[in-house]
Amino acid sequence: MVEAGPLPAGAPWDGGAPPARGVVITRGRLVHLRTFTREDLPCLSRWAEDPYLVRMAGSELLQVYKDVYEGDPSFHEAILTDTTQIVFMIVANQGPAEPVGMVRLFNIHQSEGYAGLEAMVGERRAARKGFGVQASRLMAYYGADVLGLRRLEAKAYAYNPLSINGLKRNGFIHEGTLRKASWRDGRYWDILVFGILRDEIEEHRRQDRYLLPPEAEGGVIESP
Repeated sequence: MVEAGPLPAGAPWDGGAPPARGVVITRGRLVHLRTFTREDLPCLSRWAEDPYLVRMAGSELLQVYKDVYEGDPSFHEAILTDTTQIVFMIVANQGPAEPVGMVRLFNIHQSEGYAGLEAMVGERRAARKGFGVQASRLMAYYGADVLGLRRLEAKAYAYNPLSINGLKRNGFIHEGTLRKASWRDGRYWDILVFGILRDEIEEHRRQDRYLLPPEAEGGVIESP
């Protein structure tokens, strides 16, 4: 899980025009996840050009959008038809309708029951508010409930304590280290590998104070 660096005090919100809302998939107390729309592509372009996010997240999705598709709108259809990944946008329940980040399941192996998880808060005004942590939880619940996944995996750079701490807060266990697997800042860095199993996801859900009560409007998973 990666969050954008904080803005200086008093810096204005520059989120642009609100995108189409898409379909809300699941909702927590702080954020909701909705479908990825063509109107979200400018957000991806902005995040892909942010040096801080590039360094801290190293998102393959943003890299492909920028370097392979060169910002072409056909990227949206490519994502929707890719059966190996699901991309949702993170939107704060209070504030602009513009998404603050994205979360995705990727390398989905439904027959084997596992997938990778990536979450990123790209808007600096939304940093350090717990949005990325909650979005990751909601996506984990979605993966377990809708896709029947039994295991999720996530990675974090050793120099990114926010991502590491966010994964631990969500119940992920450090399972291994890819030693000196990334080149940044003139040196090699380790990549830490985390995992969580379905029973651990369920135990975490029982203790989750950020979930809406079942009877709350919008608190249930809708069809994608």
